[in-house]
Amino acid sequence: MNSSTSSSPSRLSTFKLHRRYTPFVFAFFMAGIMAFLMCCTIVAANTGFDSGYVRRVFSAYALAMPVAFFCVMMVRPLVLKLVALTVHTH
Repeated sequence: MNSSTSSSPSRLSTFKLHRRYTPFVFAFFMAGIMAFLMCCTIVAANTGFDSGYVRRVFSAYALAMPVAFFCVMMVRPLVLKLVALTVHTH
């Protein structure tokens, strides 16, 4: 193992956020991925694939991502309760 390989984990850990930010980071990634996939699907269904498809997807995504993030943050407590009611924890 060379020195650059062994030092990589310590360098990467300096870029990690504290665990108290987990709900926000989860919501950010969940919203980002879901909004993008939904924009791809809905734009294709509504207007089809042509030369302007990618532009339309990113235009829709610019609106959808912040809305999706807000929605994930708002429904998170309800979803946690629903999961607790439906899943055995032991």
